[in-house]
Amino acid sequence: MELTDPQAIRALSHPLRLDLIELLGAGPATAAECARALGSTQANCSFHLRQLAKYGFVAEAPAGDDRRERRWQLVDYEQSWSSADDPALTNALDQVFARREASRLIDYTARLPTEPEEWRRASMLGGATLPLTADELDDVSRRIATALRDIIPTYMDRIGDRSTWPPGARPSRILLAAMPLLLSLDAGAGAAADADADADTVTTDPPD
Repeated sequence: MELTDPQAIRALSHPLRLDLIELLGAGPATAAECARALGSTQANCSFHLRQLAKYGFVAEAPAGDDRRERRWQLVDYEQSWSSADDPALTNALDQVFARREASRLIDYTARLPTEPEEWRRASMLGGATLPLTADELDDVSRRIATALRDIIPTYMDRIGDRSTWPPGARPSRILLAAMPLLLSLDAGAGAAADADADADTVTTDPPD
């Protein structure tokens, strides 16, 4: 689902609503089940689920064993939006998304010592800083996004149906980001900057 409607974009600009969409990626759930999983309240989750339904992100799922409780399911397993044409329109959603991802990265690094060894080895946190033009950064972004799109179909049948998960599977986040930095060298730095260029131009933090 590509978001272009301003109201739908604003509707998604809430961290709990992003959490609910991600949680329903594991399969249909009631507001009570969502509340237990997310550490919220049933009333709060119920309200936000209804708002997501209003803008077409979720819909009622077939009734479960307890027909008294409404179950919800995702309408589309992918939500995307572009900040290129009208960044003011998506700014709130971009901010919520970035803060949410940063918080989860910090949480992961804090709990890393307690994670099983196989998960520590499987996870990664890295990056590279390169001197690029806007066209070159666009090319890099497209190539990275294409690589992820090529990977997703391998596991797509597991989204929305937890019964298809193999033993030991956990929700795992793959995060993409590419952006220009507010970082520049004084033009008068001269030879000293040039001498350090090879060491400082590219920095990477590979997985274990």
